[in-house]
Amino acid sequence: MQHTAIIRSLNTKIADHGTAAELMECGRRNDPGIRYPDIGAVVARELGRLESKVPDYVSLYTSTEGRRKGTSGFLGARYSPMFLSDSMTPANILRLESINDVDHHDRAALREALAKRFTAESRSLTVDSHLSAYQRVQGLMASADLFDIQQEPEAVRAKYGSTQFGEQCLIARRLVEAGVPFVKVARAWWDSHGQNFETHQELCADLDHCMSALLDDLQERGLLENTMVITLGEFGRTPGINASLGRDHFASAWSCSLSGAGIRGGVAYGKTDPEGHKVIEGEANAGDLFATILAALGIDHEHEYMLGSRPVPLSDFGSKPIREVLA
Repeated sequence: MQHTAIIRSLNTKIADHGTAAELMECGRRNDPGIRYPDIGAVVARELGRLESKVPDYVSLYTSTEGRRKGTSGFLGARYSPMFLSDSMTPANILRLESINDVDHHDRAALREALAKRFTAESRSLTVDSHLSAYQRVQGLMASADLFDIQQEPEAVRAKYGSTQFGEQCLIARRLVEAGVPFVKVARAWWDSHGQNFETHQELCADLDHCMSALLDDLQERGLLENTMVITLGEFGRTPGINASLGRDHFASAWSCSLSGAGIRGGVAYGKTDPEGHKVIEGEANAGDLFATILAALGIDHEHEYMLGSRPVPLSDFGSKPIREVLA
């Protein structure tokens, strides 16, 4: 917790899985004519490197309500997440055993030579995008080992544990260490409308263990000062217990945490009434959280993208960073 700030005064008003997830990932609701990029795509766009061979944005799979892959919105396919839907290893990135290494490189060289000849006569954004995709696939093939946790010492794997969430966190650390700007991992089944206490005994223990292991690992490797860990859902849960001994959707007063880069550790920001029904101090919305994350990462949240002649700021109009949690 010395690395972590808790924001416990979110009031985001929307308690529907799909719409709330969209709001919390993008920091605002989509307009009828605009598909906004999510936080991963924005970070990839602002902090990614054009010459990078690793992915800009990886979203590891999960099984839960309203599963979202993430979206690059109007930023385009270049910043779409690599979504791993069936396993934690990207499909079809290994060289076929029937093709030896020399042939593989010769084929790539031939394709590049033909492409250069073609682009000399047919220059366009579509052609450039096609060439960029090929180059990134080549880089991804060379990065396949990043998704293989067997490359890690047994002692490191043991720290994270053998749960799916723990293994995802370890892969996330490997990807971040290799230069991937944004990685999303997920722990499913928090939607505890019934039997809240039994399910959360498992869920909280898994989150606590894996998050602690990740923060410790990042710090020991000198990565934490340049890496932010965001712990976030799409809303909170009702303070009261329902007839099924569960807790229902609740977006009026809930919490998230930020750890690492740009964050003041050991801070608890905001306050609710004693029953947790409403925020009474430091109320923040999704746009404010989005602006806080960007500011902590050194990104100007008021910077504008241009959609034709329309300026669109990175965080929603009127959003302000929560300065009390920034280092």
